[in-house]
Amino acid sequence: MEIRPVPVFQDNYIWFVRKEGQPWVVIDPGEAGPAEAVLGKEAPAAILLTHHHGDHVGGVAELARRHEVPVYGPADVAGVDHPLKDGDEVKVAGLTFRVMATPGHTLDHLCYALEGGTPALFSGDTLFSGGSGRLFEGTAEQLFASFRQFDDLPDGTLLCPGHEYTQGNLKFIASLGGSTPALEARRAEVAQLRAKGRPSVPVTLGVERQTNPFLMAPTPEELARLRKQKDQF
Repeated sequence: MEIRPVPVFQDNYIWFVRKEGQPWVVIDPGEAGPAEAVLGKEAPAAILLTHHHGDHVGGVAELARRHEVPVYGPADVAGVDHPLKDGDEVKVAGLTFRVMATPGHTLDHLCYALEGGTPALFSGDTLFSGGSGRLFEGTAEQLFASFRQFDDLPDGTLLCPGHEYTQGNLKFIASLGGSTPALEARRAEVAQLRAKGRPSVPVTLGVERQTNPFLMAPTPEELARLRKQKDQF
């Protein structure tokens, strides 16, 4: 199994995942050029979309036109020809993705849990390392319920979010006080990775469960309070 984040724009990631010998599955291609640079002459097996924001879907039309590739995602997103709903499965190129409806950041947001082999969660803008997505359309109650869908995923699941926000998120967490060895270890790791120009993700959900207060918030009200503080940080 190969999972690769490709940076685009200021801090977005396009995610590529494949089994050995199989074509890539491309997740949230916000821009076509960087995706084509990875694909070369090879057509992707599929495109998966998490939500409708332009920095996640901007490259879809060009990629689909060039490769005639199936596009999976929320039914309301332009270009989607395989609309998905909560509980669906996407089976493509030897991979199986379980679809989770995760409203909060947007009302149409989907996350994809890669099952078998190396488990991974492609979380779009719902969950970041050290943080959560802004509430553009949904509510804290919805986002809290969305997070509960991740509770049964193994600690070894790789979190693959849509943005490189980790350093800023960890700085905010440290500002809350009550630092822990797990948090300080993660901050040091991320600082080293970013200093070398490397992504801070994927990271395991086991690490996030020790360091991400949004994931650990016990109630929707606490999640809303943290989200408000983060937006003002």
